[in-house]
Amino acid sequence: MANLGRQHLNAVKWIFRYLKGTKKLGILFERQQKKACVSGYVNSDYAGDIYKRRSTTRYVFNCGGGPISWRVVLQLVTALSSTEAKYMALTKASKEAL
Repeated sequence: MANLGRQHLNAVKWIFRYLKGTKKLGILFERQQKKACVSGYVNSDYAGDIYKRRSTTRYVFNCGGGPISWRVVLQLVTALSSTEAKYMALTKASKEAL
């Protein structure tokens, strides 16, 4: 904030152009006759980061057909197998679900 340059001004302009072009887009939640059901999906890759050999955790939770929570993050610990990477992803998603 103390030393702003041309690239920062260009980035702000890009953000405002993006917001102007997408102001009619959004997530629509509709009322349904049956109870709203929360569903979640979890996935991970094994050693997807080629430099640190860390796996990536991905999850999304939906309610009423629209996403309410999602995350994509590099795991903090290097998994020794694809099963271990999936268990770590499932643990993170379970914490979010609770």
